[in-house]
Amino acid sequence: MRNLKRMLLGVFILLLVLVILAFVLENQQSISLMFLGWAGPQLPVSLIMVIALLVGMLIGPVLGWFLGRSSSASRKLSG
Repeated sequence: MRNLKRMLLGVFILLLVLVILAFVLENQQSISLMFLGWAGPQLPVSLIMVIALLVGMLIGPVLGWFLGRSSSASRKLSG
């Protein structure tokens, strides 16, 4: 049973890597993002998407930690 779970996890990770690889290979067009008059460098769409994903994965937990910490501090003050 343990080996079956490991094998299924390995197959899932392999499929995930193949999907990511297909996404990267299919989205090689270069684009330049503009924000408030500032134009970024020409980068492939896939790279911009991966960067946005990584930034979101960093900001989400930090924001959750910060909000959780501020709400627990307010509970200590009122209680």
